[in-house]
Amino acid sequence: MTKNILLTGVGGQGTILASRLLTLGLQDNGYDVKMSEVHGMSQREGPVLTHVRFGKKVWSPVVSRKKGDIIIGFEELEVLRNLEYLRDDGEGVVILNRARVNPIGVLSGKDVYPPNIQELIEARAGRVIALDATEEAEKLGNPRTMNIILLGVALKALGLHEEIDWNKIIAENVREQFVEVNQKALQLGMSLV
Repeated sequence: MTKNILLTGVGGQGTILASRLLTLGLQDNGYDVKMSEVHGMSQREGPVLTHVRFGKKVWSPVVSRKKGDIIIGFEELEVLRNLEYLRDDGEGVVILNRARVNPIGVLSGKDVYPPNIQELIEARAGRVIALDATEEAEKLGNPRTMNIILLGVALKALGLHEEIDWNKIIAENVREQFVEVNQKALQLGMSLV
């Protein structure tokens, strides 16, 4: 059975790194994995959406609408924008970082950031795991590890936290000076579920 995961956030939040680590770990464990990235001005805090599909045999890298098993949301509004990808059978899971990055429209006063985003997400998702991963990362001493904390939450939610050596995946794919803090962030994320 193929699992469909979407990772969504804005440029600079580490969405691509988390997707890459997830993909490499799954491949190392023998899964067929397809990954597809969509960047929208990602260098300037624009939207970033990554599709990761894995299973025994996967044909397409793109998650179809209403087929996503999990959305890992690095930023609330980006999750809301991509809810159409989540399963509509009450089984879809959203891992939600309670972080807000105001898009250009909001900063300019043209748009308003919806005040009830988490409620809107909860109304659509079967399960929401909401946390302030940014604050947790700051406690670790590196706010940029928020993405790895969310990855750890997702791995635990998917039941993939024990079958793959994620510390090895991080050690092989993250700059040496950041390996230890990212490994701690991953373990922290797994412990939060």
